Amino acid sequence: MKRLFFFTLCFSILIVPLLGAQKVHSKEIYQIKIQGVINPPIAGFIKEALENVEKKDAEALIILLDTPGGLDTSMREIVKSIMDSSVPVVVYVAPSGARAASAGAIILLSAHIAAMAPGTNVGAAHPVTIGKEKVDKEMMKKVVKDAEAYARSIAIKRKRNVDWASKAVKESASVTADEALKNNVIDIVANDMEELLGKMDGKVVETRTGKKTLNTKAKKVTELEMPFKFKFLSYISDPNVAYILMMIGLYGILFEIYNPGSIFPGVIGGICLILALYSFQALPISYAGIFLIILGIIFFILELKIVSHGLLAIAGIISIVLGSIMLIDIPSSVLSISWKSILAVALMSAIFFLGILSYAVKAQFSKVKTGKEALIGEEGVAKTDVYTDGKVVVQGEIWNAKSDDPIKAGEIIEVVKVEGLVLKVKKKEVNL
Repeated sequence: MKRLFFFTLCFSILIVPLLGAQKVHSKEIYQIKIQGVINPPIAGFIKEALENVEKKDAEALIILLDTPGGLDTSMREIVKSIMDSSVPVVVYVAPSGARAASAGAIILLSAHIAAMAPGTNVGAAHPVTIGKEKVDKEMMKKVVKDAEAYARSIAIKRKRNVDWASKAVKESASVTADEALKNNVIDIVANDMEELLGKMDGKVVETRTGKKTLNTKAKKVTELEMPFKFKFLSYISDPNVAYILMMIGLYGILFEIYNPGSIFPGVIGGICLILALYSFQALPISYAGIFLIILGIIFFILELKIVSHGLLAIAGIISIVLGSIMLIDIPSSVLSISWKSILAVALMSAIFFLGILSYAVKAQFSKVKTGKEALIGEEGVAKTDVYTDGKVVVQGEIWNAKSDDPIKAGEIIEVVKVEGLVLKVKKKEVNL
């Protein structure tokens, strides 16, 4: 009995710690992919992902990053989420050819573990001012100093190269993966995910809840897909998509005003305008640009009403192009409207208004083909002598008729007026 008790005690001493270790080692590693411009939906997705992995008590969250930059406000939201996370956050710039430029560089600096794949680069974090008015030199200095202090504070917190962080903002410094590792900008250069997990295994990081030792070697990585909500909002946040949505919205509302009761154009136009307003909430919109676009549409409509020999149409195209250029005042290719979108909208607008709507106007002023008015100008035959009264045949029907001049039976007549149920006719001159 004593032997059995001793054996059970030894078994418990040996096995229970192993079970506890197994429980600790069972923590999962999660991964999300961030590709494209940093904007409010991306910031919302990262914040939600961090909240989810914290609830699951995950080992770490790996952010696979490839971005040309983005909005300062969204970048700061992401940095705050990372800094406030109790789960270690690994930002991995990959695959080869990817970059962490501008806002992406600050996000990389803020990670608990900063990693890059060979053939990637990081930097060029100089702030670009956006807005309807140009910023003077003094104001620009303040903007740069604020951004520099922010980058330096993050580098100090993560014990990374403070001088490089300063140069990335002030001088748009940019380095390769190997240079970043050599200059203590990042912690790891890894060819793939397996190598990354192996190299960061055992590293100690400081989270909101204290120091944690990473246990990542040979572990499985579970990818968290971006919810449809954030995918959709991120897609429509693209300035080009927002611009097209705005144009569709304006046209839809305009058609509804000119054709009350058509419903469909108004509904689609309203939805598109609301989506465009959401997209523009984080971007500086020039009212001059909006007014020029509206003025261009007015010019197209006037072209259909006034004979200007195409001058109003040309003015409309110029107005729309200029308004589109001024609409989003950001001197950055990643957040500005592309020339392809502007030219496509201008061309389609011109084709639509000068082509399709011209048929509607022509139909409005064309000869009526139904009702009594359709009889005016029609030819017929005098069934009897016609003067103060008589009978004529028009469109296969017999009508009472009268004329200012006598018309003999059998002669060709032409309807000049409809007076109730009596046609006023005249003799049709036949050219031989």
